[in-house]
Amino acid sequence: MIRVLLADDQSLVRAGFRALLDAQPDVEVAGEAADGEEALRKVCELRPDVVLMDIRMPRLDGLAATRRITGAEELRDVRVVMLTTFELDEYVFEAIRSGASGFLVKDTEPEELVRAVRAVVGGDALLSPGVTRRLIAEFAARSKEPAAADALARLTEREREVMALVGIGLSNEEIARRLVVSPLTAKTHVSRAMVKLGARDRAQLVVLAYESGLVRPGWLG
Repeated sequence: MIRVLLADDQSLVRAGFRALLDAQPDVEVAGEAADGEEALRKVCELRPDVVLMDIRMPRLDGLAATRRITGAEELRDVRVVMLTTFELDEYVFEAIRSGASGFLVKDTEPEELVRAVRAVVGGDALLSPGVTRRLIAEFAARSKEPAAADALARLTEREREVMALVGIGLSNEEIARRLVVSPLTAKTHVSRAMVKLGARDRAQLVVLAYESGLVRPGWLG
């Protein structure tokens, strides 16, 4: 079972999400939180697989709570999907920099929410193609001199090539077509790069691709 924690200051939102998720055969709602501080306590207590985290909450906002969750080694296996009313680019950027595995607007279709929960548990980043492009463009606009790329030495040449393609926003299927390999082979290379670099998911690979200088501004291909 995929265990989910709902963190939102609106009880009606939590109730709607609970009804939807509890109706799935492979998902259960492990708990709820009405603010960021309570979310942190519940995450430490319940160790859910996924946290659906509202960005705007009292006491501690969702971005700050996410940074504390993703920064704790003992909570490394917990995935956070940020929720907000509006798909604002500044929130998308900060959510991913905070370690979130995905970003959803609250009025998303029910089946998309369920798919999101399953996707992040599988290690996939939950970003629509449009959001991915804007996120990458934002990294390009804010990019400074890249940090030392020592970590990339752990990767094979093909893994670095695949990571660069992830960095410009390509899916596994697009990477497979570009390199003339199967989607499964592309996914394997992505997974190995994530393991070697300690990345939680594809979203963090995008961050690392820019921070290491593997991908630079203008390489939006």
